[in-house]
Amino acid sequence: MKQKIVKKGYNKIAEEYSVQRDEFKNISFLEKFEKLLSKSSLILDIGCGAGVPIDRYFVEQGHSIVGIDISEKQIELAKKNVPQGKYEVKDMSELKAGEYQVDAIISFYAIFHIPRESHQELFVKLNSFLPSGGLILATMGSSEWEGEEDFHGVDMYWSHFGAEKNKKIIERAGFEIIFDEIDTSGGEKHQIIIAKKV
Repeated sequence: MKQKIVKKGYNKIAEEYSVQRDEFKNISFLEKFEKLLSKSSLILDIGCGAGVPIDRYFVEQGHSIVGIDISEKQIELAKKNVPQGKYEVKDMSELKAGEYQVDAIISFYAIFHIPRESHQELFVKLNSFLPSGGLILATMGSSEWEGEEDFHGVDMYWSHFGAEKNKKIIERAGFEIIFDEIDTSGGEKHQIIIAKKV
């Protein structure tokens, strides 16, 4: 099962990855998203990793965070790094419709670790967590690819469609895309999407 590869990999490299993750200059996207949020929003972070820099940023802006991640080690770090957040070990591919009720959802560098055939179903579930007008900020793969590669010395699995297909998936799940850009920071390419539940 592909999720085992992801879980094992992130458990092994959690601390190193947490340090390296800051190379991605997310702050401009986080600021853009934060401006759209209501005051004191409850945000679900899917694939929250060690909670920094993203969850810490939103907590500092006065929001509340609930974070989930498949890696026990990452959740352990998140609890230490962002003690104000609520964190639990959970595989996003096992989420159920209506399982959470939150104002907004964020997911950085995570959705492409589950098989792309399940991305559509995942976004439909995410839609069910949000009120009308609720917001989502997600990073997706920028081109079609599926397979395993070395990542910080561990085996890691990725699965993603290209940018156009990603947009269609998100729109089909009941969202209106309000921002869509290919980000090239950290020497990688990711599609950054902000969308609103219609």
